[in-house]
Amino acid sequence: MSQPVFGHVGSYRPGDTFRNRIDLSLSGVHRPRRTGVCGTQLLGAESIVLAGQYEEDDFGEDEILYSGNGGRDPKTGRQIMDQMATTGILALLKSIETKLPVRVMRKVPAEGDGLDVYRYEGLYQVVDFTYGPGKSGFQVYVFRLRPIF
Repeated sequence: MSQPVFGHVGSYRPGDTFRNRIDLSLSGVHRPRRTGVCGTQLLGAESIVLAGQYEEDDFGEDEILYSGNGGRDPKTGRQIMDQMATTGILALLKSIETKLPVRVMRKVPAEGDGLDVYRYEGLYQVVDFTYGPGKSGFQVYVFRLRPIF
């Protein structure tokens, strides 16, 4: 298993794109092929992916709101139960303490061919979180991340 990296990986920089989750994993920019958070509750989150799957996610110019994971129906995409503090959420909570940078990837439309790609957005710091009723009425974790310049 690869050693955790908090910060840029290799020569990859904001704006770089990747065709799919496998390419993200092989590059080391975001190692898990399915989960949205790479990290542990002991060290914190190394990277996250915003893929448009959670209704609370919001990518803004000055900050990102990123939902914790879990409680979502994979068929409909709707939140159907409260989120629990599992591995990814615990990693993001630890990142608030450590203040280590988190790499952010976002699924975006590719230029020209209409397919989606994953774009490396840069380094962010997890600054805060809330746990409360989301848009569907279930308890969700929402993390606030700010860019590191």
